Amino acid sequence: MSALGNKKLFTPGPLGVSLTTRQALLKDLGSRDTEFINTVSFIRQKLLDIAGVSSHSFTCVPMQGSGTFAVEAVLTTTVPRTNGKVLVLENGAYGKRIGQILKVLGVENTVLSFDEDKSIDVGVVKDHLRKDSLYTNVSIVHCETSAGVFNPVSKIGALVKKYIPDAYYFVDAMSSFGAVPLDLEDSNVHFLVSSANKCLEGVPGFSYAIAHKESLLQCKGRARSMSLDLVGQYEGLSKNGQFRFTPPTHTMLAFKQALIEHEEEGGVVGRANRYKKNNAILKDGMKKFGFKELVNDNDQGYIITSYHYPKNSNFNFQDFYARLNDKDQVIYPGKVTTADCFRIGNIGHLYPEDMTNLISCIEEVCRDMNMSLPLVE
Repeated sequence: MSALGNKKLFTPGPLGVSLTTRQALLKDLGSRDTEFINTVSFIRQKLLDIAGVSSHSFTCVPMQGSGTFAVEAVLTTTVPRTNGKVLVLENGAYGKRIGQILKVLGVENTVLSFDEDKSIDVGVVKDHLRKDSLYTNVSIVHCETSAGVFNPVSKIGALVKKYIPDAYYFVDAMSSFGAVPLDLEDSNVHFLVSSANKCLEGVPGFSYAIAHKESLLQCKGRARSMSLDLVGQYEGLSKNGQFRFTPPTHTMLAFKQALIEHEEEGGVVGRANRYKKNNAILKDGMKKFGFKELVNDNDQGYIITSYHYPKNSNFNFQDFYARLNDKDQVIYPGKVTTADCFRIGNIGHLYPEDMTNLISCIEEVCRDMNMSLPLVE
């Protein structure tokens, strides 16, 4: 077992965090304590800084719960109660989840689906908007971790601005924010959501929306949920700096420390550079072993990489997974519906030496399973 009994998590989340971030959890503060209120204020401003936007035009609204809570909060808050219609661009499980949320909310929507192993096709979206521009909202996932695909957020944003300029453009940046550069204003993004326990390397427990302030205030009274009302949450924070309901105090204390460490590493660029190095080591090692990637280089990002099951009679994913887990190396099963594959993440508190060790462990496991390397199709 690793130091402190922790395994290395090569997953899209939950992710490993630094010891100093974990230590920040050990302090008890009341939700109305001045220090905690200042912590919330620090976090909200720092997230705007990371997003590269000003507090004059944008605001940050933290929400209790996982990333999906923030996704649903944006949808329930921003879609008009009358004549609301959402265009959902999906190429994986998380885009599909947006469609599922809208179905539960009873919101009219069109789900435009694309191959799970490819980026969303800008040309197809353009043709669709030329034929049907009666949308009040458009949603997209920045990094679809079902397969590891990066989607063209900026290009789609330009189409939204051109063909439906009054529509709100919503980006699920759960697994990209903090490590993948994105110019929100240039990309016409009105609402973006992410989670504490992704590229910013905090612990799970809350999510947040980066919201265009004017657009957010236009949505007052639309929410179909009291606790997930982003406008209500924003107004509460603006009034006294406090959450309307019990806040995740310990999680936010840890997140403050994680944000300090993010800045010390060089912000978005510094974090991206480490993840890119991690990804390069993974891809090089797996290629030498003969594992085949699911996504081509043009569509794939550096957050998580999917690999086809090898065509080897001795390969069994559950056995492969268990043997790696016994070595404290935790990978993830695939989430695409069209191929048998598994996923390996490069994000969280992982460094190049961790990736090198993972590659060594994979080599040992393959040989223990009587799989000769390199693999032969």
